[in-house]
Amino acid sequence: MTPESPGESGPAPGLSPDDLLAVLPRLTRLNSAFTKGRLVDRAARDADPSLDRPAVGVLVSLLAAGEPLRIGEIADRMQVVGPHVTRQVQALEKRRLVRRIADPLDRRASLIEPTEAGNEAAHRYVATLVGWFAEVLADWPRQDRDDLLRLLARFADDVAARLALPEEEEDAGAS
Repeated sequence: MTPESPGESGPAPGLSPDDLLAVLPRLTRLNSAFTKGRLVDRAARDADPSLDRPAVGVLVSLLAAGEPLRIGEIADRMQVVGPHVTRQVQALEKRRLVRRIADPLDRRASLIEPTEAGNEAAHRYVATLVGWFAEVLADWPRQDRDDLLRLLARFADDVAARLALPEEEEDAGAS
C-alpha cells in the first residue's frame, strides 16, 4: 500500500492520501509520548506499587463496568484472552483485591467483583490519569475539549470495531 493507493476503494470522500498520511506521525508521536512518558506505569504505581499493569487493567475494567463480570467479559473489555485474565484474577484474589461470587443466572459460573481495597486501587489509578489529562487540557477552550472528547470517542470506537472485523470482512470492505 502506498500513499497514492491507500486501499482498493481509496480514501473516504473528501480525504486525500496526504491528509491521512499527515496524521500518522502525530499518532506515532502520541503513542511514543504515552509509552516513553510512562503515564500508565505511573498511574499503576499510584494505584498500588506492587500491582502490574494487567492487574490494574482487571480492576479498572471492573470499576468501569459498575457490576461484577465473568472472566470472559473482563477479557473482552481488556482485549486479551481468558487464561491471561484468569491468572490475574487468581493473583488479585490472593491479595484480597477481588472476590468470586455466584452468578445468579448460572450457578455453575462465577462473577468477579472488586473488594473495597480493589475499588480504592482502581480509583487511584483513574484519578492519576484523569488528573494528568485535565492538566494537559486545562488551557483549551471548552468547545475544543468537548470536540476532542466527542471525536476521540468516535475514533476509538470505529478503530476498535474495524480491528474486530474478521480479515475476510475487512478485505471485502476495502474492495
